[in-house]
Amino acid sequence: MDLTWLEDFLALAENRHFTRAAEARNVTQPAFSRRIQALENWVGTPLVHRSPQGVALNAAGEFLRDQALTLTRDLHQMRRGALKAAGREGAALTIAATHALSFTFFPGWIRAFAPLEAMGTLNLVSDTMAGCERVLLAGDADFLLCHARPDTPTRLTPDAFTSLVVGRDQLLPLVAPDAGGGPRWSLPGPAKLLAYSEASGLGRILAARLATAPDLALETVFTAPLAATLQTMACQGQGLAWLPRSLAADDLAAGRLVEAGDLPIEVEIRLFRPRRRQSPTAEAFWQRLQRAA
Repeated sequence: MDLTWLEDFLALAENRHFTRAAEARNVTQPAFSRRIQALENWVGTPLVHRSPQGVALNAAGEFLRDQALTLTRDLHQMRRGALKAAGREGAALTIAATHALSFTFFPGWIRAFAPLEAMGTLNLVSDTMAGCERVLLAGDADFLLCHARPDTPTRLTPDAFTSLVVGRDQLLPLVAPDAGGGPRWSLPGPAKLLAYSEASGLGRILAARLATAPDLALETVFTAPLAATLQTMACQGQGLAWLPRSLAADDLAAGRLVEAGDLPIEVEIRLFRPRRRQSPTAEAFWQRLQRAA
């Protein structure tokens, strides 16, 4: 039994597609498939239904997913506890951040908050929201930085995690301009939608908001997990995308993107942490954040 097999299986359960799950795990699709098959051989039964459209967990897979979530988290926490008991945990601080915030909000925020030399070793893990949740749940990061809204749930349940608001942002419906400088598509549509995949936290937020706006006529023509990918497609005139203002500010100022209508989505930028006691370095960092807030 290899812990990597369980982590691969959890990625497959989230993405419901072998190729996307392999990309999330940074391995080739054939190697990823072999590891899932090895897990199924070890368990003694198939765990998923395979089809050209993707995969679905069968009853055994559903059972194993629930157990694997707890087991992988406990194993990672056990390792960290052993390192702490041996005095080898060190003064490193690890923050998982969604891709959009990793190269827009995070650098300026952390620089304004404290000099890097005063914080010890700082590790930034950049991933999709689903990937960041997985890292935090496994105990491989001290904090998670992401966009959030009160009406959009995460896997970080309030009984085990808490958070602070450290910034604000907006999701704006943006498109490339037409020849006259106006929006190529306008809300309420019809319009071609450049959508986020299920692994994206921004996708969860957008889906929750659009569920309350049934009069929009949007046809999804492209799906991707990264806001930066949708931003490029929008600039090329491929469709409409709800993008963070912090990410699209330069394109808005240069006129490469314009607003397609008055339907902004207000979002918070939150830093999540486990409620359990963490390392002295992480606790000191959190206390400074609380004082600043």
